[in-house]
This record gives sequence, C-alpha cells and structure tokens, in this order.
Amino acid sequence: MTGDAVNIGTQSNPPKPGHVPEPAEAHDSKHHFESTARFVAWVRAAAPYIHAFRGKTFVVGFGGEVAAGKLAQSLAYDCNLLAALGVRLVLVHGARPQIDAEMMRRGLEPRFHNGLRVTDPATMECVKMAMAVTRFEVEALLSQGLPNTPMAGGYMRVTGGNFITARPVGVVDGVDCQYTGAVRKIIAEEINADLDQQNVVLITPLGMSPAGEIFNMRMEEVAEAVAVAVKAEKLIYLCDAPGLLDDDGSLIGSVTADEAERHIEAGRGFTEDLDLYLPCAIRAVRNGVARCHLLDRDKDGALLLEFFTPAGVGTVVSRDPLFRLREATADDVGPLVALISPLEADGTLVRRGRELLECETDRFSVVDYDGMLVGCAALYKFSGDSAAELACLAVTPEHRRAGLGEQLLRRIEQRARRDGLKRLFVLTTRTAHWFQERGFKEIGPEALPIQKRELYNFQRRSKVFVKSL
Repeated sequence: MTGDAVNIGTQSNPPKPGHVPEPAEAHDSKHHFESTARFVAWVRAAAPYIHAFRGKTFVVGFGGEVAAGKLAQSLAYDCNLLAALGVRLVLVHGARPQIDAEMMRRGLEPRFHNGLRVTDPATMECVKMAMAVTRFEVEALLSQGLPNTPMAGGYMRVTGGNFITARPVGVVDGVDCQYTGAVRKIIAEEINADLDQQNVVLITPLGMSPAGEIFNMRMEEVAEAVAVAVKAEKLIYLCDAPGLLDDDGSLIGSVTADEAERHIEAGRGFTEDLDLYLPCAIRAVRNGVARCHLLDRDKDGALLLEFFTPAGVGTVVSRDPLFRLREATADDVGPLVALISPLEADGTLVRRGRELLECETDRFSVVDYDGMLVGCAALYKFSGDSAAELACLAVTPEHRRAGLGEQLLRRIEQRARRDGLKRLFVLTTRTAHWFQERGFKEIGPEALPIQKRELYNFQRRSKVFVKSL
C-alpha cells in the first residue's frame, strides 16, 4: 500500500507523538462538571416559568390510550411535580379503547356516527365498567409514594364528584345517539373549592341529568368545558401527534385560533385526535382560556418540556399572536440586559452598561413572547443628519427561526420613516449577508455620518452597511 497509512483500530484519531492521554478519572470529572453546569443552567432558566405558573389552573385532557400506555407512570410523576410547584391541576381522562375492549368481551359491536359513539343501554353498561376501571387505575398511579421514585414524599389528594350536569345529544342526522351526552353545566365553584384545598381534581367524562340519568360524553369536550368554566390558564391535550405540522412536516410552534381554523378549512389531513381536539382548542381560547397546548402523548416528559423550556415541544393555540412587537419601557431594562449579555460576551454586540440602557430604553423596540422578552433592536438618530443607526438587533437562540429579526428590522425602518429619516446604517461583524439580503449595501467607514465616524472602532473592524428609506 502506498500513501498515508490507515488506522483500522478502535481509535479513529491516533495520539500524536509525545501526547499523554487524559486519565479516565479526569475525563469523567470533566463530563460530570459539564452535565452539572447544564443542569444548573436548566433549573435557572425554568425559574421564571415556575414563578409564573404557581397558583394557575391547568386542565389536562388525555385519552384511554395514555391511561393504559407505557408512559402513564411518567405522566403521574410529572403531574405530581406540577402540583408540588403550585399548579392547580384538573385531569380529565377518556376510555375509548377500554370501552371498545369491554364491548368486544361482551360480543357487542361499537357504533359511531360523525365521531360520536352511539350509546345504547348495552353499550352504556360497558362505558360505566370501562370508565370506572380506568379512573381507579389513574387514581392508583397518582397515589404512589414509594421511596426512590419522583413521587416519594409527595402525597397527592385526588378528588372527584358530580361536577357535570349533562344533556342528551339526541338525534343527529336521523341517528338516535341515546345515552351519548353533551355538557349542560359545569359546577365550577365546587371544582375551584377542591383546587383551593390543594387537591388534584380527576374528572371522568360521565354526566348526570337532573332526572338522574347517566350520559357518556367526549373527553375532549368535557375538558374544554371545564377549562372555560374554571377560567384555566392552560388547557392541555395529549394527542397522537407532536402537534400541528406545516406542509414540510415541521412542527408549528404556535398558531392563533383564526390560523388554526384556516388549517381546518383547508382540509389538511389531521390525525384522529387532532380532528377531535383542535376545534375544542379553538373554542376554548375564544372563550377565555389563555392557552391551549397540543402535545405528543408518546413523548416522555412532554408536560415539563412544554412548560419549563423556552421553545416547548408542541403546538400552542392562542386567541391572539404570542409574539407582540412594542416599544421598550423602563421595566424592560433587566430583561434587555439578560438578552444581549451573551452576545456582548462573545463579541457579537458592543458592550452597553446597565446605566446606559436605562437612559436609552426609549430607543429600543422589543418582541414580547407570552410575557418574556425574546428580541430587541434600537434606533440611534444622528443629530443634524437625516440618518440613523440600527443597533443591538438580537433574538434569543430558541426563536431565531420565527422571523423575529425580520419583524424587528421592519419595525425600526417604520420608526425611522415616521421620523423623516432617509438612510439607515448598521455596523456588524457577524451578520453581513443577512443585511445584504434585506437591501443593505456595504460602504466604507468613511461614509458614516461624522458623529459615528469619530466613534468607529478600527480594532473591531465592523463592516458598515446602509439602506435608503
């Protein structure tokens, strides 16, 4: 063989001559330090969400597939943690596969019409049996407290009751649905009274009529009605999909109710669960529920990942857009410092002291995402010149694919035009192509207005761009 020798051993990169291999203990110590640092960073990043959600009501709706699935235990762990953090929890469970199994055991054939189960008397007996067993199994999961488990020392009081008054669905398209019901009334005061006592409320989708009849109801509609009645902060559905997907199959992180409705009208192919849950989510946010989340029932820890990480893992449905552009206020100084500090540390942005930011807050436009600052940009005017500088354009890493940089740029351009400015300058060391793609042309530092030219840092060697307005 001629040329370079090829090492076919297990070590793909052989040590260089004179290289002393790092001891295994040192490698383990380094790995431990890195994992510890990541853990500490995650806990600190989750702290604002913990503060925000304490005392808020979450309604979690999940089907019988979840109750009987391999992640049922993990769901119980996560619900226990949410309750321990002060979240008021209402759980609404379904039992469709359990009902079908009970009917099969009795030799009965399930009947559906437009997604509604036709509940005749024989089917109703199967419904009551399956619902009762599923409820007891969920309660058992929530009641654990074994040592060396996430629920150790975390006793959860699980309550229930006749919180739901039902009415019959009646005859639909000529089909008598018999004991299939719909929500007539939610007795929200009793649910809230239980939540005030730090109980976890578990609701089975069976309702009683004033005449004493029992009706079988859809889990998703019960969860929607309960969330609206108790004025929940969040309604969560665990479903058979990661959330809504776009045409490329990528997850849609957030949609407004109107946008979600257009998805339905467009006839996009949804999964069985999304067909049922998405209309409920739309109605819920239009009737006062702050947010509705569609999460993958097969993703371990989906509740924690959705609510305690910046990007989340599902689709959130809201009445209004989650991203809101506005002008900065004095209350934004702290969040602005936190947003731009990492970019100042790595040299992307020029350092600005907190005192300077406090004096220059009115120059900033910001992006507010569900109460958190995730983007900013500033407009610095040059006195005696019809020009200004776009500075401090920054977006958090988790939201850089949401087009927020583009929106901030447009916002700054609108402000500049409104003030009668003709040119917009920008100095950058890392994002030259981004600005060129948006109409900026490169110039030399000597073309800057004299105020800025005198402050130009030749050591930093920022590229200078200008755009005519």
